[in-house]
Amino acid sequence: MKKYTITALVANKSGVLTRVSGLFARRGFNIESLCVCTTEDEALSRMTIVLNGDEYTLAQMTKQLDKLIDVKKIAPAPEDDSVYRELLLVKVAAPAEKRSEIIEIKEVYKAKIVDLSPETLILELTGEPNKLDGFIRVIEPYGILEMARTGVTALSRGASCLNDRLDYNEQI
Repeated sequence: MKKYTITALVANKSGVLTRVSGLFARRGFNIESLCVCTTEDEALSRMTIVLNGDEYTLAQMTKQLDKLIDVKKIAPAPEDDSVYRELLLVKVAAPAEKRSEIIEIKEVYKAKIVDLSPETLILELTGEPNKLDGFIRVIEPYGILEMARTGVTALSRGASCLNDRLDYNEQI
């Protein structure tokens, strides 16, 4: 199984997320990561969906998504032609005797301390998903108390844009 990333422009209205996620559920595909937000055009939202599967799975889900009326444009986001980013917040046990070690690790990964207490640190890290995975593995022995990840977001490299050739005269 391989991870595939799909980006889609969808109508920014109630129920669209439910229809898209329901499409995956009905076919038995698990969404590994989902990031949704409005775009520069408030009538549209951008979805970045990461799923595990093979090329057939990717082709099937792309075809099925394309059939939904609220999906305006869909495209794969291949690793070699896209920039991926994700945000991680992690609360780590940080007693005084271990705090300097944790801070050294934070500096290697270029993470930020966004909150601290006498017993804990909350660290923020942005980067490619594998960088975040590596950071988690290194920091885990210190005691991860809680963490949250945003999910992957992606843009294609170069001048091409997902909204190229989008028909703005069409009813959104």
